[in-house]
Amino acid sequence: MPFQELLPTGGGSRQHRHGLGGGILKINESREPFPRASASGIRELIVPTAKVSSPVRLHDPEGNAVTLVPGRPGDAGITIVLAASNLQAARHHYGTALGFESLGDNTFVCGETRIELQHDPAQQPVGDMRAPGYRYLTVQVWDADKEFEAAVALGATPGMAPRTMGAVARFGFVRDPDGNWLELSQRASLTGPLPPN
Repeated sequence: MPFQELLPTGGGSRQHRHGLGGGILKINESREPFPRASASGIRELIVPTAKVSSPVRLHDPEGNAVTLVPGRPGDAGITIVLAASNLQAARHHYGTALGFESLGDNTFVCGETRIELQHDPAQQPVGDMRAPGYRYLTVQVWDADKEFEAAVALGATPGMAPRTMGAVARFGFVRDPDGNWLELSQRASLTGPLPPN
């Protein structure tokens, strides 16, 4: 995962950004310990790589699961395995409210990233976004306000209304039926000047 940048995010926090399969893995670091919260529904990242010839399941020091699978440069990006207590509600959220392309079989694609829904009736409502472990997904958009309003109008739960962070990004959050957080991020480096708060 090539390192891309270190981004101060305020309040004694900063974000380490690494390239990952056409996307970015954000590792958020805090001066103060993160509070404990119920686990998100993000169960695993599946990453194609030419470095393995058969699947290899790994865990980072905090227990986050990553499975490396055989792949070649140019293959599709990563797959995010996401537990859902109600598959019908989750399919509506990702396919209708967010407009991700359905590949059938409870799998959706956004850009180069796949989201694979797995039914787990024991999945508990997701707690605070700021906590250890996999906590949220991010989608890059051209207009954070427009996409936030559209997703909420189609049934997504508001998580945080869009706000502007300096000259870097404007972003908001919506939540799926289990409370998983998804960031709608409008980065100035991609879209140009940002609207003020």
